[in-house]
Amino acid sequence: MSASTFVLSILLFQLLFASQPCHRILTSADGGSWQLLQENVGVSAMHMQLLRNDRVVMFDRTDFGPSNLTLPNGKCRNDPTDTALNIDCTAHSIEYDVFANKFRPLMVQTDVWCSSGGISPDGNLVQTGGFNDGERRVRIFNPCRTCDWQEIPNGLAVKRWYATNHRLPDGRQIIIGGRGQFNYEFVPKDIVAGKVNLPFLSETNDKGIENNLYPFVFLNVDGNLFIFANNRAILFDYVNNQVVKTYPTIPGGDPRSYPSTGSAVLLPLNLTAPALQAEVLVCGGAPKGSYVQALKNNFIQALDTCARITVTDPNPQWVMETMPLPRVMGDMILLPNGSVLLINGAGSGTAGWELGRDPVLSPVLYRPGNAIGTRFETQTPTTIPRMYHSTAALLRDGRVLVAGSNAHAFYNFTGVLFPTELRLEAFSPSYLDAEFDNLRPTIVAPKSMSSIRYTKKTTVQVVIAGDVAENQVSVTMVAPPFNTHSFSQNQRLLLLGNDKVTALGNSTYNIEFMTPRSGNLAPSGFYLLFVVHQDIPSQAIWVKLF
Repeated sequence: MSASTFVLSILLFQLLFASQPCHRILTSADGGSWQLLQENVGVSAMHMQLLRNDRVVMFDRTDFGPSNLTLPNGKCRNDPTDTALNIDCTAHSIEYDVFANKFRPLMVQTDVWCSSGGISPDGNLVQTGGFNDGERRVRIFNPCRTCDWQEIPNGLAVKRWYATNHRLPDGRQIIIGGRGQFNYEFVPKDIVAGKVNLPFLSETNDKGIENNLYPFVFLNVDGNLFIFANNRAILFDYVNNQVVKTYPTIPGGDPRSYPSTGSAVLLPLNLTAPALQAEVLVCGGAPKGSYVQALKNNFIQALDTCARITVTDPNPQWVMETMPLPRVMGDMILLPNGSVLLINGAGSGTAGWELGRDPVLSPVLYRPGNAIGTRFETQTPTTIPRMYHSTAALLRDGRVLVAGSNAHAFYNFTGVLFPTELRLEAFSPSYLDAEFDNLRPTIVAPKSMSSIRYTKKTTVQVVIAGDVAENQVSVTMVAPPFNTHSFSQNQRLLLLGNDKVTALGNSTYNIEFMTPRSGNLAPSGFYLLFVVHQDIPSQAIWVKLF
């Protein structure tokens, strides 16, 4: 190639990528890789939700002052009660198009600071509470190319700030707790209109510190709710307002809830097991007294332990495990192959303005089926600290979207340890490496957005280029969660296995499986359906379970 031809090819290459959204590999190693997707999305993503149209809604709060993204067409929010700006012409929410790698501004009308939410059975985002004029709001976001936020004034019975939502088998959402709220309520309000007291929340409240906000809530396989706050949990019958079981305190008694923020997941439910079990894993947090010490500029090392319990055991006990790295304000994301990704957070301090130190840049993979001592695997680090108010979400292609980090009362980009973060990146677990393409299933039928019924034998058709190990093929379903403050509300993964694998020729296979049998196992609505072969997942399709 001549020198002039080489220079011309380089210029053409640069022109091509100059016209594309930012999408470059930052780091790569055996433990996954990172991509920077956008240098600046304009809004710091305090909250995040994947929608059924492969778009992700993100938002921060309205009383940060102006964001870095202007609302379109001269729109401005006129709010005389806002504590920062009465007239604000900037966006505090965006919709990110995953596969186009583009975003557009959205307009929230009231303050969504430290709010909660979840997806309704029809696929709409139902978002609740917040601060100031937003504390009793219910907001609806309908996934469409031009839709924006709709709000219902006084949609909640009481103020909800730092609460947790969970979708129920009947399609309602239960909203539990919040600052100063030792109770719960439901939306919509067609069955129970008011609040219902829950003494467990006052019992777990550390005076002056709290340590029980954003409680970890999971729907158990019997239809009751596992509710964890501070350092302990109950099994709760929300229909009859009764505590069914009280679980032991985690050994050591250190708090795991906000502001001593750890994280938690309901481990994958194996619906093919002879005896169905439900297990919860709680990881990280901060030792007792850490919050008070952080206020005095003494930043204590975060907890380096996880606690695992079988919720369905007649005599449940916590089993302790040690993580490779201490972590507070970390997120826990269920991956389609059943592993858990621990990501984001700090190595010392607590949640709160300026109270975290020592960013934990390396994600950690947890394999729940391995023997104790072999479950954790440290992954490739990012270069971007993700501290207080960071978020993460699993995408349909198996990547994990990561955004946010703002430890300040306003947007602050200079003269601080951890500037407000507006960059958007993705972590690709090693199962996405090209070396596994021969094992990776490609779903060819049914089409995405298909409907499936409870307790039905169903077939999914895939193409797998390499040799197929039929006993290592499994169908999994993931409920897309609402992520904020280190907890993914409504997160759920179902292992459906396979009843039969039939070779059709031309590397094509039919996989038969049984759908979940009830709403206690999987509330109706939209799920990501994956086919996993030898631990390597396909790209998912959207299915609606009813």
